[in-house]
Amino acid sequence: MLDFTRLDKVRRQRPLIHCVSNIVTANDCANLALAVGASPMMAQAPEEMEAISAVSDATVLNTGTPDAEKFRACRICAVSARHPVVLDPVGVGASPWRLGQVRALLDLFTPSILRVNLGEARADTAMDLARRRGTAVLLSGPEDLITDGARVWCVTGGSGRMSLVTGTGCMLSVLCGVFAAVEPDAAAAAALASAFWKICARRAEHLAADRGSGSFRTALLTPPIR
Repeated sequence: MLDFTRLDKVRRQRPLIHCVSNIVTANDCANLALAVGASPMMAQAPEEMEAISAVSDATVLNTGTPDAEKFRACRICAVSARHPVVLDPVGVGASPWRLGQVRALLDLFTPSILRVNLGEARADTAMDLARRRGTAVLLSGPEDLITDGARVWCVTGGSGRMSLVTGTGCMLSVLCGVFAAVEPDAAAAAALASAFWKICARRAEHLAADRGSGSFRTALLTPPIR
């Protein structure tokens, strides 16, 4: 059973979630973290990564809209963090350079949670990846698959309208960071994030009714917290 009382712990503790985000989704990611009771920090400069990591409760590294400085910031976070780190390798196959940078990042550390979508990994490699890397893998899509190499969760539901809003995967990664800050079992934290996000999507579809994607996005950012 998934323990949604972890949301109560989030609201009590207000964990600081450091997000090295991308320019497309940073605002929505920060607002979602606030909406569930966490405290977002969207620091980007490599020069302050060690200091920010030292006071954060979880870090989310997102490789969308990358440049050399952003990957340098990610590398510093990866080796300095003493808390859960979520890696979201957005668009990892978009260019050989980005792929090489992500591989170099994974050579440095093992993320607590690796959140990838169906376009970035295959379901039949998720368990192998989790075992080889010693990490929890969340493979997101119409059905989310979460595994740590030994256990597997399959989370269904949600809304097909998620594909009409930019950054819903990035926001899921931030939720992984939020739950990982209060749930020591990384795979369970990823499963909680997945199930909660599916509930948010279903609720947003109901609230937005037949209105457009803007109304759906607004409803997503007012998630149920009880």
